[in-house]
Order: sequence, then C-alpha cells, then structure tokens
Amino acid sequence: MPDLRQTLGAVGEDAALGVYRARGYRLIARNWRCRIGELDLVLARGETLVVCEVKTRRGLRYGSGWEAVTTRKQAKIRAVTQAFLLGSGARPEAVRFDVASVAVRPGSSRARSADVEIFEDAF
Repeated sequence: MPDLRQTLGAVGEDAALGVYRARGYRLIARNWRCRIGELDLVLARGETLVVCEVKTRRGLRYGSGWEAVTTRKQAKIRAVTQAFLLGSGARPEAVRFDVASVAVRPGSSRARSADVEIFEDAF
C-alpha cells in the first residue's frame, strides 16, 4: 500500500503529465528506474526528448518544488538520463531537462485540483 508521500507524488506526476499532453507531448516513460535512480517523466515532442523531475508540495512550508532540485539532484538526473538513453537506444536530436513544480490544494488528492508550473530547460 502506497504511503502518503507516494500518493502525493503520483498526483503531481498525473497533473504534470496532463499539462505536457495538452501541449502536444507524448509520454515515453514514467518512473523509469535503474540501479542509480529514477526519472519521473520522460516525454517527447518532435525530435526533443524531455526529462521532467516532478516536485509536489501541499504548501510552501519547505519551499516550492523547483527549489528542491539542487545541483546534486541535477547531476543524478543527468546520469540516470544517460543510462536511459543507453538502455533504450534512443538518439534524440536534443535532450531538455524540465522541472514541474506542483502545488496540490489542501484537502485534495486529485491531479485536476493541482497548480502546475513547468520550468522548461531548468538545468
């Protein structure tokens, strides 16, 4: 049974995915894992592959979601992306790293009641 943090994360990923789909992106992978880490969302539009780190919050007590993606986290996401590209054989023209900062309204657990801010080319 998923804990509250996992449930909140899934709601945030659903909300971010909805925004990307509305913008014409297609989902390539969700929660892709390897021994060194996980990629939340891997999407594509045209010849660009987008790796999106989704950070979901219920409030601003610990800052907004995008503030949690430190340089250390960025390096890890890049390394996991390299493993993804090697494993999948994908050869996109460009790779972009986004951060989706998702704020879930208090008392809600649904993606449609979340505010999503996408930071394209965040790092």
